[in-house]
Amino acid sequence: DIIRWCFDRDIRCIYASSAATYGDGQQGYSDNHELFEQLEPLNLYGKSKLAVDIWARDGKYLDKVVGLRFFNVFGPNEWHKEGMRSVICKKFPELHEGKPMTLFKSDHPDYEDGGQMRDFIYVKDVIAATLFFMDSSTGGVFNVGTGKARTWVDVAKAMFVALDKEPNVQFIDMPDNLRGQYQNFTQADIQKIRDAGFTHTFIALEETVADYVRNYLIPHKHLGE
Repeated sequence: DIIRWCFDRDIRCIYASSAATYGDGQQGYSDNHELFEQLEPLNLYGKSKLAVDIWARDGKYLDKVVGLRFFNVFGPNEWHKEGMRSVICKKFPELHEGKPMTLFKSDHPDYEDGGQMRDFIYVKDVIAATLFFMDSSTGGVFNVGTGKARTWVDVAKAMFVALDKEPNVQFIDMPDNLRGQYQNFTQADIQKIRDAGFTHTFIALEETVADYVRNYLIPHKHLGE
């Protein structure tokens, strides 16, 4: 309804899609409109996002409307997301107290424990991409990720460095409800957003984690209690 309302009134509309539309990634991570039907999301959340992308494409709304497929976004002001907030936000209180970082063991032979990889993108980079499209007349669905996958162990190490603590990582069994629905690898194909003119340089994982931990999580640690 919002997309249709904005389209009919020539009001710029940017909606949130998701990297969850790509499922286990076997079909790749291309945001080409012609490939939407090939994607196989692993859960209802991803299916709902893909359904909107297809509906917007087939209704010709993507001529003016933009859908952004956000990859693993993290950063300030996500406490309200509760169980859906980033692992960095979830684990910060424990690490700050000196407890170990717990990561899921791998349930896939191609990935070591903690070696599962995601395209982690800082919310400040996401804002830059969103504002770019606010000021552009380009329409379509675009990936918003860094284009570079990193491991969960990389995230853990970056958190310990930001907290000035020695790394201490422990691996726990993956919950049954996540088995078969867990994305072991995501990496945005960002060629399309680059071709659209988005030249922004994405901030390195270590720098973004340090900024988040030191400038937001530590000063506001009471919010996680």
